[in-house]
Amino acid sequence: MLANKVHQKTLRLMGNRFTITVVDDDAQWAEQQIDEAIAEVSRIEKLLTTFSSDSQTNQINENAGIRPVKVDKEVFDIIQRSLRISALTDGAFDITYGSIDKRFWNFDKEMTSLPDAETAKESVRLINYQNVILDAQNQTVFLKEKGMRIGFGGIGKGYAAERAKQLLIKNGVKSGIVNAAGDLSTWGNQPNGKPWTIAIADPDTQNKAFSYLNISGVAVATSGNYEKYVVIDGKKYSHTIDPKTGFPVSGIKSVTIICPNAELADAMATPITVLGVDAGLGLINQMQQIACIIIDDDNNIYTSNNINVS
Repeated sequence: MLANKVHQKTLRLMGNRFTITVVDDDAQWAEQQIDEAIAEVSRIEKLLTTFSSDSQTNQINENAGIRPVKVDKEVFDIIQRSLRISALTDGAFDITYGSIDKRFWNFDKEMTSLPDAETAKESVRLINYQNVILDAQNQTVFLKEKGMRIGFGGIGKGYAAERAKQLLIKNGVKSGIVNAAGDLSTWGNQPNGKPWTIAIADPDTQNKAFSYLNISGVAVATSGNYEKYVVIDGKKYSHTIDPKTGFPVSGIKSVTIICPNAELADAMATPITVLGVDAGLGLINQMQQIACIIIDDDNNIYTSNNINVS
């Protein structure tokens, strides 16, 4: 009998680095499964992208303040789930973040000061998930205000990773990982029978881990300020904007979410950063089957009640 082996492919999808891993003894079959998972992610990318004029997302945006747009059930459902997460996080997660006035936020060397409070507030004026009107009967989406835009940057790759995983399981893949730029979903075990070991990135040192987790059947997503940020007057500001104030978030270096579903893990990582340590942990501790690790700007580590970090 042939021993199970790890088969893997890495490529750029949805503007991110995806690595799909399948464990099986048949290399040809494993490669075929990986290709099917890639095709599924590409299909979702076409559906959700804002970079293609004919995508349903763009049609919704172009008709903001004009008329409702009929969409596929899949698009309707992900928007509906997104709005539920917005309500749960009191707007800290909001797919209408695409409405932000980007003139004020250029996270590069040129940004040397923050806008005043009034200007910052104005830059996020159109961000309001409550102005996304869904009609379940007609399967339509309507953005109430002209200039509003939705985008799936905070949930899309988690959704794609989850869909790819479910497809692989349905096709008979007993074990694997779908890694969407650090948002990953696992199932089964390594060829040696042990759970998968994943590293949680050290926010201060790229390509270094601060902790390892042994996992199977769960998803992990990390949101950090170490990828895109600006330092003004000695203080580090994340590229994540608080939708309520219009200011960049500060105080938290990284948030790691662990739960059974990659879409939920992806969607919860950013709002916990926005909510802050106390409110973020308070929310996670009220939810079932979800855990959280937070590292603040002073390198203090906070965890939800159901997790131990060693």
